[in-house]
Amino acid sequence: MTMSENSRNLEAGLLLRKNQNDINECRITAVVLFSTFVSVCGSFCFGCAAGYSSVAQTGIINDLGLSVAQYSMFGSIMTFGGMIGAIFSGKVADLMGRKGTMWFAQIFCIFGWVAVALAKDSMWLDIGRLSTGFAVGLLSYVIPVYIAEITPKHVRGAFVFANQLMQSCGLSLFYVIGNFVHWRNLALIGLIPCALQVVTLFFIPESPRLLGKWGHEKECRASLQSLRGDDADISEEANTIKETMILFDEGPKSRVMDLFQRRYAPSVVIGVGLMLLQQLSGSSGLMYYVGSVFDKGGFPSSIGSMILAVIMIPKALLGLILVEKMGRRPLLLASTGGMCFFSLLLSFSFCFRSYGMLDELTPIFTCIGVVGFISSFAVGMGGLPWIIMSEIFPMNVKVSAGTLVTLANWSFGWIVAFAYNFMLEWNASGINTYYYIIYYRVIKLSKKN
Repeated sequence: MTMSENSRNLEAGLLLRKNQNDINECRITAVVLFSTFVSVCGSFCFGCAAGYSSVAQTGIINDLGLSVAQYSMFGSIMTFGGMIGAIFSGKVADLMGRKGTMWFAQIFCIFGWVAVALAKDSMWLDIGRLSTGFAVGLLSYVIPVYIAEITPKHVRGAFVFANQLMQSCGLSLFYVIGNFVHWRNLALIGLIPCALQVVTLFFIPESPRLLGKWGHEKECRASLQSLRGDDADISEEANTIKETMILFDEGPKSRVMDLFQRRYAPSVVIGVGLMLLQQLSGSSGLMYYVGSVFDKGGFPSSIGSMILAVIMIPKALLGLILVEKMGRRPLLLASTGGMCFFSLLLSFSFCFRSYGMLDELTPIFTCIGVVGFISSFAVGMGGLPWIIMSEIFPMNVKVSAGTLVTLANWSFGWIVAFAYNFMLEWNASGINTYYYIIYYRVIKLSKKN
């Protein structure tokens, strides 16, 4: 055999091995699919909790005799709990593991739903809602991280999107069945996805990247083998994880205070500013009290909730498609423009209704305004700030930046959700005019830049 033949055989062997590694890396096994499903059961819980306060409002206020202030506290305190959970989510996920954190979160989620279902006064309602919010704060961090760590690179984005999709599914479900089920029974239904996740977590592997970070090389390889298939060659991916963890351990550790250096100022302003705008849009308040908005505009809240339930999942899929087609900034501006227009439409609708004008048309304007606003929010402003946040910060401060930005999002969300009901009672037309002014100014400034 000549030297050229040996060389060709060697190249063919190396190429075959490379192709085999690529095939293994691209493989989507039943274990990956099942593990993703189990993890996003927590996202479904999040959606159910978000939709609960809207459909249960009338029943809870009538049965327990709550004031607007008391129910506003109940509706908004979940975001306060989420803020607390978000602060500790990164540390808890590293100390207890991804699976352990999901189990830990479900303890609070189950307690929260039981407390709400058995509540006799506003105190237990608030305790239950706060507990659920703390669980949601943990889950909102650990679920996308776990999915990103177990899935192959070429499908990672689509699998992480299942997190948002299942939130929409939970929201849609409660918007529909909340019109027919008593609020106490609805809270007990919220236990079902929690119990499902608790049981099925026993049957999925821990994140191989986390096991590698802990130095458990044997367990890391076993987890990776389970995810990629028994006949897959995982040596290259396992070595990559090991090398990455070594570099991570040797690299500098960032703190939140490091973000306040001049070189990170533009990124911090953009990241926190987008979260501020996202929450000041009133999206949290509208989601939590959408039934009150429909009633205020003269449109039946039961029908309005079911219309929202129907469009919730398609609008989430539309956002996934448009973000790659249009780009970040154009889609953000288009979303903001839509929110601006539909806020103005809602403002006119409430204004006409307060003066007894166009009584036949104002309910239709209200429905179009609410559905249009939520759809415009979902395709852009709802998810883009999180994507942009993950792209603008350097790797050495990404963990600290994620903590700061998440904290800003939850804290602003709590303020808006608490104040929304008061503002709606005080001046429904004025609150939507305020949202219109904010987003009109954002569009003008964006065009100048």
